[in-house]
Amino acid sequence: MAEEALSASHQEKGEPAEAPPEQIRKAVAGAAMGNCIEWYDFGVFGFMPAILGQVFFNASSTSEGALATFAVLAITFIVRPFGSFVFGPLGDKIGRQKVLALTIILMSGSTFVIGLLPSYATIGPAAAVLLILLRTIQGFSAGGEYGGAATFIAEYAPARRRGFWGSWLEFGTLVGFAMGAGFVTIFTVVLGDEAMREWGWRLPFLIAGPLGIVGLYLRNKLEDTPLFQEIEKKDQVEKSPLKALLKKHWTSILHLIGIVVMLNVADYIVITYLETYLKDVVGFSGHAPLLIILATIALMLVLIVPIGMLSDRIGRKPILIASCASFLVLPIPAFSLMGAAADDQNGWQLTLGVLMIAVPLVLILAVLAATLPAMFPTQERYGGFSIGYSVSTAAFGGTASYIIGSLVNATGDNLWPAYYLMGAAAIAAIPILLLPETAGVSLRGIVNSRIARRRKPETATPGSTSELPAS
Repeated sequence: MAEEALSASHQEKGEPAEAPPEQIRKAVAGAAMGNCIEWYDFGVFGFMPAILGQVFFNASSTSEGALATFAVLAITFIVRPFGSFVFGPLGDKIGRQKVLALTIILMSGSTFVIGLLPSYATIGPAAAVLLILLRTIQGFSAGGEYGGAATFIAEYAPARRRGFWGSWLEFGTLVGFAMGAGFVTIFTVVLGDEAMREWGWRLPFLIAGPLGIVGLYLRNKLEDTPLFQEIEKKDQVEKSPLKALLKKHWTSILHLIGIVVMLNVADYIVITYLETYLKDVVGFSGHAPLLIILATIALMLVLIVPIGMLSDRIGRKPILIASCASFLVLPIPAFSLMGAAADDQNGWQLTLGVLMIAVPLVLILAVLAATLPAMFPTQERYGGFSIGYSVSTAAFGGTASYIIGSLVNATGDNLWPAYYLMGAAAIAAIPILLLPETAGVSLRGIVNSRIARRRKPETATPGSTSELPAS
């Protein structure tokens, strides 16, 4: 009855009714599945970099193999912005659903084919060339994936619950990474290191095929977002979304890039570098680092949705500020603690050090997909989000593991991950402080992010069924 009253309230105001809850859940599941697959790939790469370096580059040591794998990740990130310039404006022109169906095919397909590649021992340097080619396709398609998925969820979700629904996108991220890392761990334990180097490394990549089929099925069952359908019916779709975006909203793109710098550096340190850092740099032995990271990710999965819900009540900015402040002060103590834990092989100290990085990370992850879409109007939202996010990810995320690993090797200072993360937080602090609060503000009718300064969220009268406008 409450939902019917809410729909009637919207219709009385001349606004389309909210999508039914079941449709919203399907939209969130379909969008999050692609992000899950993208980060599944990173989980696989991040947890067996030394093996992949030996398989495809004939590396002579584990550290050399890991650096070679991280270099592949960094090189292929270069094409990610190109993908965003193609897929983002295309999503603003022909619709979100069509483009997201294409990106999930390219992402899952390229990851699957990596599992079929011959090794360096079979075809020599051509193995590395083929790996880079497939990672390039994966990176190009990923340029249109996250921005589109976040836009899709945000445009389906009611304004009053955008934080809750948006947090499920990053829940998919963590699930995907945990699955990738988990499968690598399981296969390594069951098959052993020698079998993993010979053929077992293929299995985690091959699993991406069935995952992609499930994701494509989910996305093909969805209609486009209510907001995009509205501008289509009103003939308000931009004929040249990229031109309009760069002309009207370039400052919003710069602000988005600055915010995402902190996210990307923290994300890629935890996801693609930390396990290698703990084992190869500070010398923590055995499977303890991997298991502790997986346990930490499990904790982040428990926290992320409640934090998203909290942002619907107190706003996004307080949570973003708390994350940024934490990354300005905690990294040096955290990585010092990890180093001390390695000296004594102390798992509890290591866990505390990892948590000091992971908790601030989950704060920003929980609110990101609800915050960034509100920086752009519907006509340029997919492109603005995708371009800003992909440029920042290419410049600061994909390169983080390689740059930090190289700086540690060159200087012998094991605290370089901390310095790098603190620098990223300092950059992000400015756009976070300038960011208007958009919790509870409808995405419908937003001209640019400054609208939130002029418009306050409506609040429901206690005990009534009136709610905020749908977004």
